Amino acid sequence: MVSCPRVFRLGSIRRHRESSADMKSVLRALLLPLLVFISECEYGTAESNEVLYPYGPRQSDLTTPLQDDGASGEVRLSIEFTFFGKKYKSLYVNNNGVISFNKAVSQYTPNAFPLTNGETFVTPFWGDVNNRLGGTVYYRQSTDPDLLRNISADMTKYLPDLHYKATWAFVATWDKVAYYGSKSRKVNTFQAVLTSDGYNYITILNYGGIQWTTGTASGGDPYTGLGGTPAQAGFNSGDDTHYFNIPGSRTNEVLKIETTSNVNYPGRWVFQVDDFKVSGGAASSKVFPCLLQAQFAKEGEDFWSEASCSTKCRCQGGKVSCAEEKCPGSGTCEESGPFFTCKIEKKLCF
Repeated sequence: MVSCPRVFRLGSIRRHRESSADMKSVLRALLLPLLVFISECEYGTAESNEVLYPYGPRQSDLTTPLQDDGASGEVRLSIEFTFFGKKYKSLYVNNNGVISFNKAVSQYTPNAFPLTNGETFVTPFWGDVNNRLGGTVYYRQSTDPDLLRNISADMTKYLPDLHYKATWAFVATWDKVAYYGSKSRKVNTFQAVLTSDGYNYITILNYGGIQWTTGTASGGDPYTGLGGTPAQAGFNSGDDTHYFNIPGSRTNEVLKIETTSNVNYPGRWVFQVDDFKVSGGAASSKVFPCLLQAQFAKEGEDFWSEASCSTKCRCQGGKVSCAEEKCPGSGTCEESGPFFTCKIEKKLCF
């Protein structure tokens, strides 16, 4: 993190008789480092936000083109990433805040999920980015031990029952990106991470700083970056059952996404996305509105949150409430989707 003093002082520049060209060179050499320092103080540097995993040139990241509605080329993955039962060997990093599996995405005004046309998205912030006006979109796939250790430690906190040890990660970061039609200095920083331990597949969405929601081509104000059709965040598997809209998507409330979470860590959302984890798997915000430990629970469903069946929970009205209640001695605690159920055998009387 850059330490920024309130007052900058330049040492005195001695007068001399060099030519004006020489003087300009001297001033440029003196002022350029200061301007870079001021810029870093205003906007921060890559890797400066604790919610984000390391990214940028120091990580040997690649970048997408500086192009409105542009994208990376097809990125071949070193593993097959499983996303709701389907395996993908490649993906695209799109400037407009989307990771897509089937093809590049140039659409800048987001649609609400679910999308039923086969579009398979992981989208931390689908909005009209224009990185020609400002910002960089970084990406890499990695087996770096430090990164994998950090991810594993986080997943141990959020999903302890998985005993997760990451072996691979793909990190895409939209660093201080501007919006289309911007007449302000507002920028957004957000990140999407795909990771696997060879058995489980997880998506992590991180938000480092959100200042705008909408480009002007989507009805936004050029000076505020607000209004119109705001950004969409979440994921979509291409059908009408496996999708999730992060609360606030396509409303002005998405501006507050860096303060929300499903794992009690503001600015971070975590989802296990490899298989159908809840009663056949519909990860729908309508059918499965409750989230606990980054997993979905069905409305009106009772379940136990851990393998000892000592804490009973219930999904009601989109919220989970839990209380200490052990499975009776006559019952057995059995795994049921991402949670557990207490099964009591019925005794027959003769």
